[in-house]
Amino acid sequence: MTTVAGAEPARAKTQAPARAGTRTRAGGYKERCDEAIARTWREAIELLRDDQTRRDMAPRTVRAYRTDLDQFAAWADARGLRPADVAPKDVRAYVAALSERELAPSTSARKLAALRALFNSQREHGLVAQNPAELVSAPKRARNLPRVLKAREAAALLDAIPAREPLQLRDRAMFELAYACGLRAQELVSLGLGDVDHDAEQVRVEGKGRKTRFVPAGEPALKALGEYVQRGRPQLAEPASEERALFVSKTGRRLGTSDVRRRLRGWARHSGVESTAGAISPHALRHSYATHLLDGGADLRSIQELLGHASMSSTQIYTRVESAKLKSAYARSHPRA
Repeated sequence: MTTVAGAEPARAKTQAPARAGTRTRAGGYKERCDEAIARTWREAIELLRDDQTRRDMAPRTVRAYRTDLDQFAAWADARGLRPADVAPKDVRAYVAALSERELAPSTSARKLAALRALFNSQREHGLVAQNPAELVSAPKRARNLPRVLKAREAAALLDAIPAREPLQLRDRAMFELAYACGLRAQELVSLGLGDVDHDAEQVRVEGKGRKTRFVPAGEPALKALGEYVQRGRPQLAEPASEERALFVSKTGRRLGTSDVRRRLRGWARHSGVESTAGAISPHALRHSYATHLLDGGADLRSIQELLGHASMSSTQIYTRVESAKLKSAYARSHPRA
């Protein structure tokens, strides 16, 4: 073979095999590691979802946890952390990163609760020895006093809803019941036709965590419900319809919580209550229910049961409302206040 003077003979272009842990191309090794890590997080999150399904956790809670955990998994993946690698310092760093994004403390606390649930699941299945999120404190949340309607404002709001058309009958019954029983918006839309017992004057409510409680309902609410079921609902949902929801839309479907909030805002404006009490939400009716019970002499333990609170600490916020009212009365009345 003839060669040019001074030139080396041509060689086949070969490349030594890459050692484990080196990059064969830009980012190649990192991509394989990240995919392996991402898979461990997907498996951990799916395992938690299976646990939640087995425990009959509310679908809304399952979806919220999934979103929060997907975000943490992406954060951990970017740092090369598998579930078994996460330590308390990593969870604290994540919570600090959330704070730097100026997320509300309640949002950070919810995301931390999702992490605790995930690592509890991992521990129960023997995949980690300890829960690294257990020792991490949630950001302190401001305990704002709930918005509460005065009794006359609640009466004005409800009395302003006519009871002539089907949607009016529905809304009157829905908000009478919300105030009479202190229901959350989700509890309200989850009610079925068989959940109201007119003879026992009570309502069967499925609350958070699928826990069932029976709540007394007053005469105005039961009367409004009776008129709605007899005269309003049949015009919204065909009698032969398979829809068993108590409160339905004009197309016969189960209402969503956004529908409840929108209709309540409209009636609050119509009644004029919004101009004096501010924006009204279904939770404001629930807070008003609890506060008016406390004003009437009900004890906190009874109110806790009626509201479906798992912890007394959730109910005790109403004592702060009462305390704030007493302080206001003192400031107005005492000559040396």
